[in-house]
Amino acid sequence: MPVRLLLARRDFRRLLYCRFSSQWGDGLFQTGLAGAVLFNPERGADPLTIATGFTALLLPYSVVGPFAGALLDRWDRRRVLVGANLLRGVLVVTATVGLLSGANSNLLFLLSLFVLGVTRFTGSGLSAALPHVVPGQNIIQANSFAVTLGSIMAVVGGGCAIGLRKLFGEGDTGSGITTSFAVIGCVLAAFFAIRFARGRLGPDEVDEPAATMLAVARGLIDGGRAAWRAPRVVAGLVALIAHRASTGVALLMAVLLMRYYFHDYGPLKAGLAGLGEIAAVVGVAIFIAGVITPRLVTRFGQNRVIVASLLVVAAAMLGLGLPMTLPSVLGAAFLLFGGSQVTKLCVDATIQTDVGDESRGRVFALYDTLLNITQVAAIALAATVVPDNGHSPGLIIGIVVIYLLGIVGYLLAIRRVRA
Repeated sequence: MPVRLLLARRDFRRLLYCRFSSQWGDGLFQTGLAGAVLFNPERGADPLTIATGFTALLLPYSVVGPFAGALLDRWDRRRVLVGANLLRGVLVVTATVGLLSGANSNLLFLLSLFVLGVTRFTGSGLSAALPHVVPGQNIIQANSFAVTLGSIMAVVGGGCAIGLRKLFGEGDTGSGITTSFAVIGCVLAAFFAIRFARGRLGPDEVDEPAATMLAVARGLIDGGRAAWRAPRVVAGLVALIAHRASTGVALLMAVLLMRYYFHDYGPLKAGLAGLGEIAAVVGVAIFIAGVITPRLVTRFGQNRVIVASLLVVAAAMLGLGLPMTLPSVLGAAFLLFGGSQVTKLCVDATIQTDVGDESRGRVFALYDTLLNITQVAAIALAATVVPDNGHSPGLIIGIVVIYLLGIVGYLLAIRRVRA
């Protein structure tokens, strides 16, 4: 089905607008907070502080994931999307007050935990609801289109945060004003979500115990069982774990390199502006991945596409990552995030087609939990060995090894499909 026909479906457009608003606000909030703590002239940042910041940004995806999954398979997803976005707006205002009052970094990290924790309900809910607004045979195309443009909107939100910091200042006051703009995304996302009819986004069936807390406690276990019954999902998770661990190490190095090692290189800038350049490159990579992934899967098959994405990124880290110059790092980021997005789109579509609606929310929650725990662990381990300026050829080699192990793990896991 051409994209124009997907966009002709009113409920698909509404879900798309909800995703765009939510992810724009998410990108703005995360970049604004990162700038407030990591690139603020009024504050310092060493590898452990940066690792703590990444943990604060990623931990909610792991801790809240099981709760989000269980409740999304139990509650009306429309109501969850509305409530989560309104609550997130309130928490963004609270975080803004913390920034304006000069709260210490640990308190800001704690506030971000609450904001991003609630965000998980929105992200998982949007993914679980998609099969309710498009035909089953168009899931891969619709998912690729929605996730790709949603990710680009997050990058746009990050770019807006960088621009707003330039306008209002890079200290605590300017950072607080910048972060407050994320409320706009929260309110818009709630507005679009509330326009769905009750029950329109599922779940159609509820396979849950009567007690909500018991449903929450069982979320990860049930998600794991549902995923295990879908071998292609397990294999895809193995590949994504390799991508996510490598991305975690690369992100930590990128922040340190941009702040302490790189200098402006012609038109290319270091510092927070350099991270903005990386974000722009990532946005282009995500867009291209969204365009080519359905075609690649149709022509070569999902297995070959996923293995190729792992191989391409491993080669890119050797050829472009090792020199560790500003231009080569931008090239490595393009292939790293492009390859990761190709794999993610394949795995998202597999979950949406291979897992029943009664378990889909829990599988997406398990998926988020595993991937983000992996990324947090990788960042924490890298922070203990990376130099303060981020220049570490050894960590680049480690990333390559992770990708090679990911290929082996994927090929072993996919054998269950053929067995």
